[in-house]
Amino acid sequence: MTSSNELRVLQFCYGYEGPYLDSARQYASLFTGTPYKVTTVFLTGRSNAAVASACNCDEVLFMEYSSRTVRGFKLKAIREFRKIAATRDFRLCITHRTKPGYIACMATELPIISVHHTYGDFKRLSRKLYSRAFRHRLNLLAVSDSIKADILSSIPGWPEERIHTLYNRIDVAAIKHALYPRDDARERLGIAQDAWVVGHVGRLHPDKDQATLLRGFAAAKPNLPLKSVLVMCGTGRLEHELKGLASQLNISDQVIFTGQIHDARRLFKAFDVFVLSSSREPFGMVLLEAMAAGVPLISSDGGGAPEVVDDCGQQFTAKDALSLAASMVTASEYSQTELERLRAGMEQRLQQRFSDDAARNRFWSLPALLGVE
Repeated sequence: MTSSNELRVLQFCYGYEGPYLDSARQYASLFTGTPYKVTTVFLTGRSNAAVASACNCDEVLFMEYSSRTVRGFKLKAIREFRKIAATRDFRLCITHRTKPGYIACMATELPIISVHHTYGDFKRLSRKLYSRAFRHRLNLLAVSDSIKADILSSIPGWPEERIHTLYNRIDVAAIKHALYPRDDARERLGIAQDAWVVGHVGRLHPDKDQATLLRGFAAAKPNLPLKSVLVMCGTGRLEHELKGLASQLNISDQVIFTGQIHDARRLFKAFDVFVLSSSREPFGMVLLEAMAAGVPLISSDGGGAPEVVDDCGQQFTAKDALSLAASMVTASEYSQTELERLRAGMEQRLQQRFSDDAARNRFWSLPALLGVE
């Protein structure tokens, strides 16, 4: 039995695919060292012991819906979540993505913190209406100022005290500890030890704009070190198209498509520079992972990525291959002194802005938003 005076937080996630499992860990970690215990509920996905362990929560529950069965207005899911919420004296509910936020508002009377990771969450009329209906107890967190601006453009007039930015973050020490050494990482990727490597990790999807990355690499190639290669880790619907583009650009022999790699962030030390080419990135967790590995950054200037990179790396004009090419050439010419300066700056930025401790300090500075003491 749970003590009636035990402090509890309910976290409700859509699922645990991709980056959302670490989102659950990130928000559970906000309550480390506090009296609060965290129960995390996953709306979709089968029960999974490894997932439960990775959340680092006091309790993990799986509702085991599929994405198909929770489309639209689902009374069954609302009823089931209401029963879960009634099993503990929860003081607060944190939700990820719009479906769990809506269900939590309908199923409980709790203060809701709705975390938003992507653009367009409030473009639909139904979502605008639900946000207005529950605004008296609905608080919004955006993972970047860019996402916050997108939300406010969709629901103008939203109270300033009910929307804030809380950046994504990483367990810096854990990620550093898990990194493969440079030579080992290169061997695992099949890369020559003396190559100069441009790295990229992400879904092969239009939003990631890998076409500009390929064109930029092709344009930069004559001015890059002789044994330069581009390594693209990930899979997606554009794979065939991108391989065709690499062939058209006569760089197929210098581009390695690795496919999907589990826990690719452990391989980041294989890279001499990391490129995020997205035309409009909501945040860019891979940038934090590259920073933890001490890899110089090049990022597009679109979306929330510039908020991560700031002056710790280069930024190129989104969709501009020549701008990206110039940044690659600059990165290839870094001196050892410049590399050490960049790495020191990235380490400091990680600890001050994008670590679990930094997020915890920011979160607990917002008592009006939290509704907890």
